[in-house]
Formats: sequence, C-alpha cells, structure tokens
Amino acid sequence: MAFDIPRGVVFPVERVDVQLRHGPHPFEAANLTAIEADWARQRAANPALFDGQIALLSGLDYREGGLVGATHLVRYASFLYWRKLRAYPDAGHAFAHAMPVTEDGALIAVRMGSHTANPGAVYFAAGSFEPEDFPGGQVDVDFNMVREVKEETGLDLTPLDRDPFWHAWSGEAGTVIVRRFRLPMSAEAAAARIREFVAGEEEPEIAGPVIIRSAADLPEGIKPHMRPLVSWHFGEERGTS
Repeated sequence: MAFDIPRGVVFPVERVDVQLRHGPHPFEAANLTAIEADWARQRAANPALFDGQIALLSGLDYREGGLVGATHLVRYASFLYWRKLRAYPDAGHAFAHAMPVTEDGALIAVRMGSHTANPGAVYFAAGSFEPEDFPGGQVDVDFNMVREVKEETGLDLTPLDRDPFWHAWSGEAGTVIVRRFRLPMSAEAAAARIREFVAGEEEPEIAGPVIIRSAADLPEGIKPHMRPLVSWHFGEERGTS
C-alpha cells in the first residue's frame, strides 16, 4: 500500500478504515541500530521521555471519501527517529485532533509542557494512536480524540455535539484527522477549567490552554499544521470556504 492522499488542502472524510497489522514496521526493522543511538541522545537531552508504543503507517489512501490504510505499532524511539528523517517511502504518520469550539466562537488549543517531546508547541490537545485506540484491530478515531483531550485538559467531549464527519489535512508532518466538538461554555470558562485541571495534576502534559479567536490570532509556538486548520475553520464559519 502506498500513500495517495490530497496534500496541502483540508478535505472531508466520511470514514476511517485504518487496520493494525501484526509484525514489525519495515522502517523500524531496517533501522534498529540507528534508532537505539538516536534514542540514547534523546533520553540524555530529556530523561522524561517514555519509550511506549505508538502507530506508524505503512500506507494510506483516500478512496471514495474515506481514508484507508495500514499501520504497525512501533517504539516511540522509532517514531522520533522517523520524524527526524521523514523522507522514507513506506512510513508515514497520522494523528487526530478534536477541535473544541466554544459558545463564543473561539477554538481551544494547548501549549505543551517543557518536559514533553514538543516543548512549548501549541496545537489542539492530542496524541498519537496507541494500542488501546485499535479495538478489534481497527482505529477508533473519536475514542483517541476523547481520551487525549480528557487526559491533557480534563474536559470530557463524550456527550458533546460534533460535526457529522471528519476532515483531514496532510503535509510534511503527516496526516491530521480533525473533528469539531461544540463546548457549551465560553472560551474563558473553558480555559479556566483547563487551568484548574492542570494545577491539580502532579505531572501535567500541558503548560496550559491557548484561546484562538481568529485566523489572525495565532500564538507563538503554533505548529505549522495548525495554520491551515484554523484558517479553514474560521473561513467556513464565515461562509467563505
């Protein structure tokens, strides 16, 4: 399976059919020595890093409105090494973003903590797909979204209204699958709840919430893939895209 998806545009996704394959990912199997050496350097620079398992794609296609692909579980060390290289034909990354929209029309993002792999970076609360996100061997995108947002911010998206389907954007960093969830509160109220949650955590993943009120209201440290998502959202809300 190859990678055949639109690049650099936000496109609708009616279904996500990404299957978890058994056995090692070809990228990980071919680069074991280099991965170990790179992990030693990463850990020396940031001892808080944890070498768990996350999903790395071996193929992803956009077919008849859906994303169809295959993925393998790899070490986090392997993912970090792949992220340094990027240009590897049989490996890619997909991740999910719940996009929380408040009653007053703002978006709620987060700034990552200094001890994480993305210190100071701003994006919607999220994490890579992990083993628990593949019930029955197929990815459950919304489960990942809800789980990651609750773990990082304390907000429970489970009962909230959401878009009827997903959207996606693909670029150098990988493919991000997004879905808007409607928070029944103002941006300031949501930010206050997140700050309260972070203050009560012994080792919070995030430094705190970030409110985004327009496509021109982009904070320092925002990840590049966030710019087209924010522009798409506010453009669509104004009826211009």
